[in-house]
Amino acid sequence: MRMTFMKLTRTILCSIVVAVSVAAPAFAALGGDATSVQLDLARMKGALRTTSTARFTVHEITTSYGTVVREYLTPADKVFAVSWHGPVIPDLRQMLGRYYGQYEQAASAPHPGGHRHLAIERPGLVLQSGGRMRAFYGRAWAPDLLPQNFSLSDIN
Repeated sequence: MRMTFMKLTRTILCSIVVAVSVAAPAFAALGGDATSVQLDLARMKGALRTTSTARFTVHEITTSYGTVVREYLTPADKVFAVSWHGPVIPDLRQMLGRYYGQYEQAASAPHPGGHRHLAIERPGLVLQSGGRMRAFYGRAWAPDLLPQNFSLSDIN
C-alpha cells in the first residue's frame, strides 16, 4: 500500500513538473550560447543582472512572476550550468536544451528519498531539484562543460 502511494505521488510530481515546464517562459539552454539572453529577458519581462569573473559569467534574470534564473557561461559564452529558485518552475525543456531527453528519462525512473527532491546524475547531465508549492529550486550542469577549477558550490 505504501509503495503504491509513493509511486502515485512520484508520478503526479513528475507530471506537474512536465506540465509546468511546458507552459513556462523560455531560457537559455544548457550547452547553448549567450545569444538568447536578451530574448529570454524580453519574454519573461524580467530584470537582468550580469556578474563576471575571470572564469565565468552569470546572467541572473528575475522574472515578472518572481522566479530567479541564473545562467552560467564560460568565457567562450557557452552555458555550462543553470539554476533557479522561486514560486514557479521554469521551462526545463528549454533550460536543459539537448539534455532534456536525459532528464525526462531519468525523472520518470523510481527515485529513493521521497517526492520532494530529485537528483539525477548522468554522464552528460547532473540535475538537483526540489521544493514545494511556490518555493521551488534547482540546478543543473553539464560536467564536460565546466570551466577548469570551477566549484559546484558556485551554482546557486
